[in-house]
Amino acid sequence: MTNGSVKRVVVTGAGGGIGAALARRFAADGAKVVVNDLNAEAARTVAGEIGGVAVPGDAAREEDVQRLVDTAFTELGGIDLFCSNAGVLSAGDETTPDEQWQRDFGVNVMSHVYVSRALLPRWLDSGEPKRLLITVSAAGLLTLLGSATYSVTKHAALAYAEWLRATYAHRGLIVQALCPQGVRTDMLTRGNDRGSGAASLLAEGALAPESVADLVAGALDGGRFLILPHPEVEGYYRLRASEPDRWLGGMNKLQRGFESK
Repeated sequence: MTNGSVKRVVVTGAGGGIGAALARRFAADGAKVVVNDLNAEAARTVAGEIGGVAVPGDAAREEDVQRLVDTAFTELGGIDLFCSNAGVLSAGDETTPDEQWQRDFGVNVMSHVYVSRALLPRWLDSGEPKRLLITVSAAGLLTLLGSATYSVTKHAALAYAEWLRATYAHRGLIVQALCPQGVRTDMLTRGNDRGSGAASLLAEGALAPESVADLVAGALDGGRFLILPHPEVEGYYRLRASEPDRWLGGMNKLQRGFESK
């Protein structure tokens, strides 16, 4: 599957940020796009801009995801690429309330499970390769200081993407994990506004959402599992795997630096 063959696309969390940029990029490339977001007005606005179809809903509710997929098949006649992009970020540590853990796990992990439940019965062994793009974040490969829930749930999202790829690649499913570091979105802006040291650090090399979308579009010409808009993340990931004590020591040094400010 190449970028040119991606004609029917669904993007969750597409009311802003990376999701909106993906929707706009694929529409500009000639694809028909279904725009999903919890914010109905934002979904309709982006869909209106690109001539797409707005299907508002909660990516963390299985009924909403099933309705999204059903609507996309009805409106587009099928789906070539599903961008499971919705995500949330909450600051916090071990004292984060259970309900926050549950919300973040629902959006950052279970949304991908619901997508696969709805899609795979239609996609597997269809005779044509189908592509599932899961927006994970570099936090899923590394960690994010200042947010236990984001770090843990993004690791889980990566693990689920890996499992899908390992289990279904031979049946026509191409799974890719998008793992950007800092991206200039509302999520990063809110972190900076709260004085987050991690957000401030990520902002220094932050990319525009449009740059991330361009990189994703190019990555559809191949099948590499990890899509890394920030090339340095690969080096950090290798260090984490090969020298975990050294890597953790470096991260703790960063944490101490945040605390001393």
